[in-house]
Amino acid sequence: MKLNLRAFALTTGVLWGVGLFGLTWWLLWLEGPTPNPSLLTRIYPGYTITPIGSIIGLAWGFVDALIGGAIFAWLYNTLCSQKLF
Repeated sequence: MKLNLRAFALTTGVLWGVGLFGLTWWLLWLEGPTPNPSLLTRIYPGYTITPIGSIIGLAWGFVDALIGGAIFAWLYNTLCSQKLF
């Protein structure tokens, strides 16, 4: 069974982008905006736990997971076509 590369990449991009957006707003609701750097602020330039940062995180998360999902689906399809499993 092969994975649809575009669908898998788009799905992972949307899930991670929306998940990061939701996580940011959840943290904003619990603790409020924070200037303290987190691990994600080191990975995604411009991302902070602020309302504007949630939009930046949504964009970075979407692009990051889109590329990662495409690589994963391509690698999966390549390995499955080699009849290694």
